[in-house]
Amino acid sequence: MSNQSKLSPGLYLVATPIGNIRDVTLRALDVLASADILACEDSRVTAKLLRVYGITAAQTFPYHEHNAEKMRPKLLARLRAGDSVALVSDAGTPLVSDPGYKLVREAVAAGIAVQAVPGPSAGIAALVSAGLPTDRFLFAGFPPPRHAARIAVFRELSEVPASLVFFESTRRLAACLADMADAFGAREAAVARELTKLHEEVRRDRLDALAQHYAAAGPPKGEAVIVVAPPSPDARPVEIDSLLRDALERMSLRDAAAAVSAATGATRREVYARALAMTDGRRRDEDG
Repeated sequence: MSNQSKLSPGLYLVATPIGNIRDVTLRALDVLASADILACEDSRVTAKLLRVYGITAAQTFPYHEHNAEKMRPKLLARLRAGDSVALVSDAGTPLVSDPGYKLVREAVAAGIAVQAVPGPSAGIAALVSAGLPTDRFLFAGFPPPRHAARIAVFRELSEVPASLVFFESTRRLAACLADMADAFGAREAAVARELTKLHEEVRRDRLDALAQHYAAAGPPKGEAVIVVAPPSPDARPVEIDSLLRDALERMSLRDAAAAVSAATGATRREVYARALAMTDGRRRDEDG
């Protein structure tokens, strides 16, 4: 592909394929071929894309989380001088769990034009493949790697009335899903991996079942996106209370909360708090 006419000065945020090399827009190819500078997360990854489409970048700069503080002033200086800079990540849309936010913010503050060149996104691809509500969703990025911090984040998000989209390392997939089942209850979910590639897989089930599957099967290959359904509108307080009253006659408080959480999709935290309130009220009645 021969270079196109010179781009207008500014910062271009260029989405690149997440797997299938053909998932790139014609405009993205034009920008990559025409930009004065190509700022890429890993030059080796980007070089493969350029090679397939016969593009020779005018000048390539590395821009990733480890060198961003050093490279950002250099890129901003070139932008101020009137150059065009194309920013790409290794795969997908820049700034979505990738470096670039501060560069965009400072470019905007300096009055530099910023344009998105939209295209592939693993989060959106997983969301629309999951079979879960898409009218409202929250992208939550990568959960914390440690159990306690992860549980705290999930509990904070447990009442958000939207589908939740997470990126996760497949090494932590089973543990992450187990924590989600604990925090979110028995919600429907989907694990999408190797999206747009030969061995693409979208596994759909309840969170607890997905956790059990990956614990038994071991970490799969590739990268994973987890989509979790919103809180169930059927898990009403009246229904929860009714189920709790029955369960508390036969089980400990903790076991009753777990059983009702699984049955309704309400979070264990919510059900346990309701069970505590009910047992405290029962004690007061007995004392009275």
